Amino acid sequence: MESESNPAAFIRSEDIYRTYWLYWRLLGVEGEYPMRFLLDLMLNFFVTFWYPTHMIIGLFRERTMKDVFKNIPFTAESFFCSFKIICFRLRLAEIKRIEQLLKELDERAVSPEERLFFHQKTRSVAEFISKTYVVAGLATAVTGTASGLFSSGRALLYPAWFPYDVQATALKYWISFGYQATGASLTILQNMANDSYPPMTFCVVAGHVRMLSMRLTRMGHHREGATKKLIENIEDHRKLMQIVRLLHSTLYLSQLGQFISSGINISIVLINILFFAENSIAIIYYVVYFLAIVLELFPSCYYGTLMSMEFDKLPYAIFSSNWLGKGPRYCRTLLILMQFTLPEVGVKAGGMVGISMNAFFATIQMAYSFFTLAMSFR
Repeated sequence: MESESNPAAFIRSEDIYRTYWLYWRLLGVEGEYPMRFLLDLMLNFFVTFWYPTHMIIGLFRERTMKDVFKNIPFTAESFFCSFKIICFRLRLAEIKRIEQLLKELDERAVSPEERLFFHQKTRSVAEFISKTYVVAGLATAVTGTASGLFSSGRALLYPAWFPYDVQATALKYWISFGYQATGASLTILQNMANDSYPPMTFCVVAGHVRMLSMRLTRMGHHREGATKKLIENIEDHRKLMQIVRLLHSTLYLSQLGQFISSGINISIVLINILFFAENSIAIIYYVVYFLAIVLELFPSCYYGTLMSMEFDKLPYAIFSSNWLGKGPRYCRTLLILMQFTLPEVGVKAGGMVGISMNAFFATIQMAYSFFTLAMSFR
């Protein structure tokens, strides 16, 4: 009865991922409903494969610098979006395993202090991250379509190649425009699935590491059951490290693509805003798009850093426990646990770039370098 009347009486990390799994159901990858496999097949061909392909071909056919710069960020974003969705799709089993481990760790949070912390500091923040991506995605889709509708003449959303003359008839133009608008919206949906997962998961893992610190600090204050609690906390730490290893595998290629894509897109979008935007709607679109690119990258780096910082606090939490007067076996086990918590913990994209604020600032610096290089050719 207490758990039904008080939502803070229990922890359910899986509830945070409801919107995330909704993305995959809308994309035809998860869930059981009629025609799911047909939807999955069509989206794979027309969005994941053909959408970046028709933009890449169109990019090489452009003759003016304006159209080249207009096409580069969206072509790169579309290509890397398809790249990331494939990477994540191949790792869905690992993502589900991470969720199962989080569910097991949820059951270990039994004190009111831990549960209150999770609901106030972890769940609320993770859900805010999820909602922010939804708002950014909808804003990008609406402003992008509006930019195309209010442009002069029969202009497509993005310069691209079609196997027919787009301007031959009004019907062919609107079919092409409709394909690009629909494909862009579905690409944004894919990006929401790609980009919301890392920061949400880093935030949830950081919360569980903090709750483990709380349990470690309380160890030894009761005469009975101290060894049992120590062993349970060692098992919790093992599960957290397993989650980190799974995250490393899951984000190995996808986040590397994210860093490269963000660096290219930020610099080119700045050039488009300054020199090639045709009207105020286009400027608003590029500004929203620029903010969306930063939003793709910043939360992952910030919460990746936060997760590492929470792991760094574990040795102090162990030292703060009541270990004085305990037997030699207990103290040896405690020292072994402390040794396990000493190495720095983090996730690296491509095994090279740590997903942290250092990587975020390095990407911004790289984007500025691309920007100044492009300006030198003006």
